[in-house]
Amino acid sequence: MRELFESTIERLLADIATPEYVRAAESGNWSTDLWRALEDNGILLAGAPEQAGGAEASWPDLFVIARAAGRHAAPVPLVEMLLGNWLLERSGIGARSGILTIAVDSSLEWTGDRVSGELRQVPWGRHAELVVALTGNEKTGYRVVLLEPATAEAVVPGTNIAGEPRDTLRFSSAPLMASAALPEDLPASVLLTGGAMLRSAQIAGALAALMELTSGYAAERKQFGRPIAAFQAIQQQLAVLAEQTAAASVAAEAAFAESDSRLAALCIAVAKISTSDAASQGASIGHSVHGAIGFTQEYSLQLLTRRLWAWRSEFGSSTFWSRLLGEYACAAGDRGFWPLVTHPQQQELAVPQGLHP
Repeated sequence: MRELFESTIERLLADIATPEYVRAAESGNWSTDLWRALEDNGILLAGAPEQAGGAEASWPDLFVIARAAGRHAAPVPLVEMLLGNWLLERSGIGARSGILTIAVDSSLEWTGDRVSGELRQVPWGRHAELVVALTGNEKTGYRVVLLEPATAEAVVPGTNIAGEPRDTLRFSSAPLMASAALPEDLPASVLLTGGAMLRSAQIAGALAALMELTSGYAAERKQFGRPIAAFQAIQQQLAVLAEQTAAASVAAEAAFAESDSRLAALCIAVAKISTSDAASQGASIGHSVHGAIGFTQEYSLQLLTRRLWAWRSEFGSSTFWSRLLGEYACAAGDRGFWPLVTHPQQQELAVPQGLHP
């Protein structure tokens, strides 16, 4: 199944999500044809059960979809929909079709079948038909809620540095489409943790594309009569870029491999730290090798580097996850450190819900 997903999504995005297409999407247009193609090929509901029209793909299978979304800078909430539908299934609400996204930064107050409050930094909120969020607290319990952005009192547009929509939705006694108690085995930080895992895969994909673009440019660009890739300083930079790209891919895939009905928070923390740090170094090297041309609007390097800069901070920065991981390691003590390294999938990393990373 994984191979089928990988070949399908790579072919589809290579055909549609060209650099010109991504630039056009940054002006605010909704990518109707891309979304329809993803829907027609069964990508949007890949993780949903068969009765919901899905393929019941596991997180290791879905890794190649998330990585391809990053590699091609897909201008749609594809990974957000995968996570949102996974949570809807786990909570008993059931996966949904349509344009679905998630909201982590939530101040919703739930009363009966209605909610009021804000959802901030919602990916593609202005275009979404459905949004998945959490409401409640430790005392009253948490609930998974499904809302229609069309019922929002106001939609305040916003974007990240890559030009991707990150909107604020304000609700005032808005009706719920559905709600259910958050499963007891899932933490209230599940959307934050899941989003970090998906962003790590997108970063890994974008770094792979950056590596190909940069190494290809270095082989073609000539200076003093020979390709700049022949110079030792450039070779050193390319070697570091290749190292960071490989490390990011391994860390991201490991997080997916260790996740199933629950998310492997410790592995995800490591993946987000590794990929975020790699994003910083990779973008720096890419622009260093390319020189001035890398900053031009017409050249596709900046489409990748701006997303790397944006995604490294979304769903928790390297600093945020490093602090949590460091506190956990210190609390484990000398006897707990070796099991932490050798059996990370068995560790329970508590991620505070109240923090806004």
